[in-house]
Amino acid sequence: MDKELKERFDKCFEMCDYIEANGVLKEKLNTSLRENLKKEFLNFMIYIALVDDKFGDKEQRFIKEQLGFEITYTLAAAIKTRNKLTENYGNEMPLTFKYFVLSNAGRKIKADIYDNKEAKYLAQTYRKLGQSYIAGNDEAGQEEIDALSRYCVMLDDNLKQFALLRPDAKTVPIDKDIEEDAAPEINADELIAELNSLTGLKAVKEDVNALINLIKVQKMREEMGMKQSSVNKHLVFMGNPGTGKTTVARMLSKIYKAIGILERGHLVEVDRSGLVCGYIGQTATKVQDVVESALGGVLFIDEAYTLTNNKGEGDFGQEAVDTLLKAMEDHRDDLIVIVAGYTNLMEEFLESNPGLRSRFNKFIMFEDYTAEEEIEILKSMCKNQDYVLSDDAKEEATRFFNDRCENKTDSFANARDVRNYLEKAISNQATRIVGLENVNKDILSVIEKVDLEGICL
Repeated sequence: MDKELKERFDKCFEMCDYIEANGVLKEKLNTSLRENLKKEFLNFMIYIALVDDKFGDKEQRFIKEQLGFEITYTLAAAIKTRNKLTENYGNEMPLTFKYFVLSNAGRKIKADIYDNKEAKYLAQTYRKLGQSYIAGNDEAGQEEIDALSRYCVMLDDNLKQFALLRPDAKTVPIDKDIEEDAAPEINADELIAELNSLTGLKAVKEDVNALINLIKVQKMREEMGMKQSSVNKHLVFMGNPGTGKTTVARMLSKIYKAIGILERGHLVEVDRSGLVCGYIGQTATKVQDVVESALGGVLFIDEAYTLTNNKGEGDFGQEAVDTLLKAMEDHRDDLIVIVAGYTNLMEEFLESNPGLRSRFNKFIMFEDYTAEEEIEILKSMCKNQDYVLSDDAKEEATRFFNDRCENKTDSFANARDVRNYLEKAISNQATRIVGLENVNKDILSVIEKVDLEGICL
């Protein structure tokens, strides 16, 4: 049995006993919570393993070694049918995980010895179990990775719903020998949790989680001396402004560092103006300088289509693309390039050069936010700046964003709209209260309906 997995299983089972002993369960189960979790781990493994309808010796051996169950293909198929372990299974949290969540979210156990992190630890254990299975099975492919990713995003979505997904706070010891700009190290699980805590973007999260799982699995196979397939890590982000493309790129760079893919894990963001010059020979040098600054991290090129959509005489955008393609090949082990922009224009960009599309084989679509998601983003922005919306203000904001999303104009900008809306609201609030004689903390923090009326974007 994998040592790390064994330690995780043992701890999860101890947590089951602890939650049960503290009276969190209000309904009587047919078995102990510990035994129930064992069966749910088995269901999870059959869900992952049978997603491609293949279940051979390697799948059976893994389940036997890690979970202790003797499972044949016939029995696995019967369990899959009986327990409805289809794609929809990845949309519902298992019963034991539900009790872990309820225990932590409701602070059911006073002075919890696990610091109310049982549910988060269990979610991470599911991820590691799935990754270990895929890493040890050279017949496992993208279907298994996608199934694992859907399941992990579902677990994290439920953690987020109950405010249990926040990354753990990290502190750095005071030491004068530490550089001032040194940042605390955060492990991959915490960074993935931060990614999955973003509002909306469900399809993006599933795609990015699948990519992370794939790279993590390849890294595990490398460490075990196993054969591994080459993974193209360069990405295309497609979508409208304000849908989180830069935010996700920044998080990915940190995650790649945490799992050992990148040495530095920083993000260098440029657009056409940062790559193209107006004279022969200067563009190639400028691109090389930018690439050099991005080595060990991610080069994020926003509105990348502007490099190729003006092919008139005297334009050096194509020179930038050619230089970039060579740099991607020369530095394929220590540079990841993400190109981003509007969907249709990015398709034109990829078709503009025969070598471009072959360099980017992972495309991630960022959909527009819904009105409900924009309201959630607004509340989050308010909280981060110590503001709160009154009940009337919430109704007015809901009306505004419902109308904004139903009647989109060319200026529609998703989360940027929310940010601009809040900035105008804060300005209006300041104008309203600046002349008041008795201003307290509540007055300073509450945004009223009147502060939102008449805002235009």
